[in-house]
Amino acid sequence: MKKSLALLTFVAVLAGCSTTSPDVIQRGDAQRLSQVQDATVLSVRAVTVDGSQSGGGGVTGAVVGGVAGSQVGGNKVGAVVGVLGAVAGAVIGNSVERYATSEDAVEILIQMRNGERRAIVQAKGNETLVAGDPVILVTTGGKTRVIKAPVVTPSAVPAQPKS
Repeated sequence: MKKSLALLTFVAVLAGCSTTSPDVIQRGDAQRLSQVQDATVLSVRAVTVDGSQSGGGGVTGAVVGGVAGSQVGGNKVGAVVGVLGAVAGAVIGNSVERYATSEDAVEILIQMRNGERRAIVQAKGNETLVAGDPVILVTTGGKTRVIKAPVVTPSAVPAQPKS
């Protein structure tokens, strides 16, 4: 019984996990045409994206705490301790879910080619961005990610036919 409750708690916490990483593409965004814009990084600073509280952690914690608490003492004591265990479990489950779903991220301040400035927060990816880096903004389905601009050599660009 205890193993299945622990597994249920683990699964509920994992279900709430998501990422804003530029290296992870959502299934629904695959094979979609994205808008691409050129920009330059002005600054990058570390931030933390606050974790979510879907309620799954609280519910799981309440069940685990209620069941564990009800095993204490006789019928009356077990019922009281079960209720207290459910409340404590819900609070702890909520905190665990919030902590488990928070992630390290970066806030990137960029300047577009037209001079406009924008800020984007995304999870830390495999690339390290620094001020002065040329980047591209890839927007798909209303979500934008910042990645380093590919280096284009003259030989890699196909010649345009003369009109």
